[in-house]
Amino acid sequence: MYPWLDPSGRFSVFKLAVFIALLVPGTVLLWPVIAEGGATIPVKEAILESGEWTIRILLITLLVTPLRRITRFSKLVQVRRQIGVAAFCYVMVHFALYAISQNLDPVRIASEIALRIYLTIGFVAVVGLAVLTATSTKSAMRKLGAKWGRLHKLVYLIAVLGVVHFFLQSKVDVSEATLMAGLFVGLMLYRFAHWRGWSLRSAVTLSVVAVVAGTVTVGIEYAWYALATGIPAERVVAANLEWMWPLRPAWNVFLAGMFMVVILPFGKDGVMRVFFTNLMAVRRLRPQHSRGG
Repeated sequence: MYPWLDPSGRFSVFKLAVFIALLVPGTVLLWPVIAEGGATIPVKEAILESGEWTIRILLITLLVTPLRRITRFSKLVQVRRQIGVAAFCYVMVHFALYAISQNLDPVRIASEIALRIYLTIGFVAVVGLAVLTATSTKSAMRKLGAKWGRLHKLVYLIAVLGVVHFFLQSKVDVSEATLMAGLFVGLMLYRFAHWRGWSLRSAVTLSVVAVVAGTVTVGIEYAWYALATGIPAERVVAANLEWMWPLRPAWNVFLAGMFMVVILPFGKDGVMRVFFTNLMAVRRLRPQHSRGG
C-alpha cells in the first residue's frame, strides 16, 4: 500500500504529510554526503545524525499509542507502522554509512562489531528492528496470531539498546542521549499509568508523569557521570537547579510531558475542542439580518 493511502485505499492528506515529514531529515543529512562525493567528514557527521534520528523516530513510534489515548485521535494508528518502517530505514542508512566509513570491508566491519561493545549493542538493535519490520505486515499478523503482539513488544528492548548505544558512543557529552533516555522513561510511564487504570485523559496523571520522568532523567544523568566519567556528578545535578540555555535534558523531558497537559483540552471531546465546536455551531445558527428597508 502506498504511504499516502488510508486503509480503505483513499488518499489521505494526513498520511502524506507524515510521509514527507519522515523524509525531510534523511534528505538533509544525506545531501552533504552526496554533494561531497562520500568525503570522510560528511560521512562521519551523517553517521551520527542518522543514528540520532533513528532513536527519535523510534520514540515517536512509541508515542503514537499514548498520544492516541490522550487526544482520542484515532487516525494516529494509521501511521504507526509507517513511522516504525521509517525508523528501520534510518538505522539501515546509519549502518550503511558506517560500512562506507570502513571501506565496505566485511571482515573489518564484523571484527569491529564483535570487539566493540557499543557496536555489538547497536547491531543487535539493527537486527531487532529488521525482524519487527519484516513482521509488520497484515499477512505476518495473521500468520503469527497472538505471538505477533508478544514479538513486537521487543520494540521496548530495542529502544533501550539504542539509547545505551547512544550513551556509549557519546562518551563525555551525553546531553542528547540523556534526553532520549528521559523521553523513553516518560513513554513507559504513560503505559504504566494506563496499565494501572489511571486515565491518560487526566491532567493530574499527565502532570505526575511529567514530574517523575524529569526527575528520573536527572537520576540517569547523575548515574552516567558518576559511574562512567571523572566529572563530578554533583555539579551535574546542581546544573539542573539553575536556569540556563540550552535547557538541561531533565527540563526538556518535563516540558515535553507538560505539553501533553496543554494539548489535552484540544483532543476529541476535550473542553477547548467542545467549546470551539459549540461556538462555530452558534455562529452558523445565528439569524442573518437583512439590510434592506
